[in-house]
Amino acid sequence: MSHVVLYTVAFMISLCLALTLTPLVIKLAYKVGAIDKPNHRKVHTKIMPRLGGLGIYGAFIGAYSAMQPFIPEGLFRSYDKNLINAMLTGGSMIVLIGVLDDRFELSAKFKLLGQIVAACVVVFGFGVKIELLNIPFGDAIHPVASWLSIPITILWIVGVTNAINLIDGLDGLAAGVSAIAIGTILVMAAVMGFAPVILLSLLLLGGVIGFLVYNFHPAKIFMGDTGSLFLGFGLATLSMLGFKQVTMVSFVTPLLIIGVPLSDTFFAIVRRWIHKKPIFAPDKGHLHHCLRELGFSHRRTVLIIYAIASFFGICAILQSTIVQSEAANWISFGFILVVAFFLQIGAELIGIVDKSRRPLISFLQRLLLRTDSRDRNNLPHL
Repeated sequence: MSHVVLYTVAFMISLCLALTLTPLVIKLAYKVGAIDKPNHRKVHTKIMPRLGGLGIYGAFIGAYSAMQPFIPEGLFRSYDKNLINAMLTGGSMIVLIGVLDDRFELSAKFKLLGQIVAACVVVFGFGVKIELLNIPFGDAIHPVASWLSIPITILWIVGVTNAINLIDGLDGLAAGVSAIAIGTILVMAAVMGFAPVILLSLLLLGGVIGFLVYNFHPAKIFMGDTGSLFLGFGLATLSMLGFKQVTMVSFVTPLLIIGVPLSDTFFAIVRRWIHKKPIFAPDKGHLHHCLRELGFSHRRTVLIIYAIASFFGICAILQSTIVQSEAANWISFGFILVVAFFLQIGAELIGIVDKSRRPLISFLQRLLLRTDSRDRNNLPHL
């Protein structure tokens, strides 16, 4: 079986499994009481089943198990197998935590502890960790000391896992944004010829697209923490490919791949810090809340965020193609500054941190007024 056929069949099996399993999960969620009730923070107005992530997880595991006997010998190296086993083992632990939370609503501290344990299994159990970074200056490739790479990897996995969970606020939002990020990783892995990430990305993408059929507005089921945590964990693990393939991918590329959830999480932390609220305290200041307040419909808000996620994905792919020379590193740095500039402008326009504070926009306005005043003073008097 050729690689293209292998990848295509794997994707189709995952897609079909998700389409088949998700209706069964809907019935299971109602039966066990894993339901989401409306409240003042939530958009939906009726009781909805959770546990939707089980459909994605079942499709992912089922498709991989079905394809495993057909994977050519020698396609994966020892490190590649470790990456796959880390994804399967750690992902299963994360799904268990999500299922318990969807049914019993676990405390934030307990969930965080479970995520740290799963991340430690990835690092210590399978040796998957960030070992090389591509800094934007100098000789580019720098090894990271073992004592530093371990906490960086754990922080990355836990941070990305929670970032996807935080944006899961509208029908189809977290699933669609995750699908775009997975697609970005898939393109980059295909360019690099990185077989394990191509296969895992296609398996995960098939499951997400199949689930989206039932999750896009108006949704028949929510993915719940089972889905958002699993997708976050999967993205965190797969995006670490950017740290392994240092000759082609810079340090910031993985950040761009999941730019929407990470930026939304960053602004949420800043917002809560400014308003002196606990970091883990829920609020209605996320990106999708702000867009809804501007008058966009549910569906249009989701599509706008899809477009933003696609923009980040394109930026990640462009960033990864920059040749790692000293001159190109300065171009890369300038590219990052431009993205950060427009990100801050957009955040201030929609009021994602504070409705009344617009420091960068105010600075630019003062600068333009000062320039205009200076030009007027320099005009010849008639």
